[in-house]
Amino acid sequence: MTTTAAEPINLKELQTVTANTIRCLAMDAVQKANSGHPGMPMGMADVATVLWSKFLKYNPSDPKWFDRDRFVLSNGHGSMLLYALLHLSGYALSLDDLKNFRQWESKTPGHPEYGLTDGVETTTGPLGQGLANAVGMALAEAILAKRFNRKDFEVVNHFTYAVVGDGCLMEGISHEACSLAGHLGLGKLIVFYDDNGISIDGSTDLAFTEDVIKRFKAYGWHAQRINGHNTEEIETAINLAKAEQRQPSLIDCRTHIGFGSPNRQDSAKAHGEPLGVEEIKLTKEKLGWQHEDFYVPNEARSFLENKGKNGARRQAEQTRVFAEYKAKFPDSALEFEQAQTGKLPEDWENALPEFSLEKPLATRAASGIVLDALVPKIKFLLGGSADLTGSNNTLAKGESDIQRGDYDNRYVRYGVREHAMGSIMNGLALHGGFRPFGGTFLVFSDYMRPSVRMAALMEIPVIFVFTHDSIGLGEDGPTHQPIEHLPSLRMIPNLAVIRPADAAETREAWRVALKRKYAPTALVLTRQALPILDREKFAKAENLSKGGYILSEAANVDVILLATGSEIEVALAAQETLASENIKARVVSMPCCEIFDRQDDKYKEEVLPASIKARVAVEAAMDSYWRKYVGLEGEVVGLNHFGASAPAKILFEKFGITADVVVEAAKKSLRKSES
Repeated sequence: MTTTAAEPINLKELQTVTANTIRCLAMDAVQKANSGHPGMPMGMADVATVLWSKFLKYNPSDPKWFDRDRFVLSNGHGSMLLYALLHLSGYALSLDDLKNFRQWESKTPGHPEYGLTDGVETTTGPLGQGLANAVGMALAEAILAKRFNRKDFEVVNHFTYAVVGDGCLMEGISHEACSLAGHLGLGKLIVFYDDNGISIDGSTDLAFTEDVIKRFKAYGWHAQRINGHNTEEIETAINLAKAEQRQPSLIDCRTHIGFGSPNRQDSAKAHGEPLGVEEIKLTKEKLGWQHEDFYVPNEARSFLENKGKNGARRQAEQTRVFAEYKAKFPDSALEFEQAQTGKLPEDWENALPEFSLEKPLATRAASGIVLDALVPKIKFLLGGSADLTGSNNTLAKGESDIQRGDYDNRYVRYGVREHAMGSIMNGLALHGGFRPFGGTFLVFSDYMRPSVRMAALMEIPVIFVFTHDSIGLGEDGPTHQPIEHLPSLRMIPNLAVIRPADAAETREAWRVALKRKYAPTALVLTRQALPILDREKFAKAENLSKGGYILSEAANVDVILLATGSEIEVALAAQETLASENIKARVVSMPCCEIFDRQDDKYKEEVLPASIKARVAVEAAMDSYWRKYVGLEGEVVGLNHFGASAPAKILFEKFGITADVVVEAAKKSLRKSES
């Protein structure tokens, strides 16, 4: 459908031509790539058109405008829906970019990627992640609005919209995240459910027959069901959802996957494969589309571009209002600006505590002391725990819980929802205004691993606090004792896994984590108390910033002992025994392998000289990871089996994580290196 200047076009026709433009761009891009998912963009085009043309607040000339509405495509396989919208709205995404869909170095990858394409708020693809991210974004908006808005000055006032599919709602993370969103009453979160009845295997009736409306009402959500192709119903539903700000809203949109396709509509074949040249021809004929591939009518482009220009005007007005706000509330304005940029206060490091040598201290307890000092100083630190607050030591003194209607606090009770906690923290970081941290036991990182991986993929500064880091947690037994988790997490690119050896290293771990603005950090902390090392005798803990360092030196070194966390104590004891037998050992503390591996070759050679081939690594975890540091002549004292239920001291003895075993391993490595 096109018009001439002499033929005025009404709103209904504009909506239709825009939705059909989206459908045809999706078909054409997927067909050209011979890969992708055309059905979902074709089905949700009407909903997206109404939302983006009438409701969504955005400014393509400034994609990072802080008070923009957030739009999350959780079922990211339908990425052409978002790419078409961004192109039509005036974002820096050209028609050539759409033609380059799913190709090398394109701005239109198979699933939307944060940081690659303007207007993409989060990387989506693993189903349900985007939905949980959206919960985090809505939570961020609620907290910031409560903290910074004043009478006649609404510096934070925006909605979070998310599109989800059946897969998102089948994944368990959706239950965790939506349950918490309902509990917190996040009324400015609006979720559109693409209820098309089709999954990859076929009809969703094969595996998904629950009443979604009842489910979400049970969570405490406002829920509606509409015809997702009726623009009047769509508009009415969005208005009702926006008016209900005591509850998050679900709009169940009954749609036809592959809308308009004569032979693929309502079929699994429309889900994840090109329609084919002939079917696209038939579909375009049915839609009344008589144009070449990748054709964009001027009226469709203008329809959405005008909305973007309106956003620019709204941003300019907000900038004016904020100037008045800044003059009237300078302290709040400064805090708000720091929160937006993530800039740490000038003197924040002066707040870091010192630790005495009087008595041993668990690194989880030391972490809590660090937070007691930092949270009052860094106002945009936002903590939480998955129902393990007292064990994780993540609640700083004087802080209170965020609850429904009471958002002016800085601690989130995530409940037993590790997976959602990780992804909600990602959403908080993506939204901006916070440096989120949240705790659970290291063994339960299994439950949140997809969220940790997504934080690393997006390079966002989330801090994961993992306590009870080894068999040292003791009597809870093998179900709670992490064995494979440390090497497994270290395999995730961009994630810094820091396992400090004492309270001083824990302080430095927090210093490093807070300075990492473009990547996540995992702090791995002990349940059991560890001696606080005498830094007059040993190297300074500040060396942790290099990932690994020489903790205790010996002249004319024969063997190098590498260790992390609680096993530093074991390595130091072994060093003393070896010295009594005239074997000179260097002890290297390696709290963060990822950071050490990024040091220059000169520094790494200083710490681990190639000429010293006798090496022993000791860590109460799976031993295979350490082979890259100790080589063929080296030995690893670790574990290759699960733990047991017993006091920590007994477990370390029974499983051979002792100084005596390290001494024998050192001698064995020396023999191999000399042969």
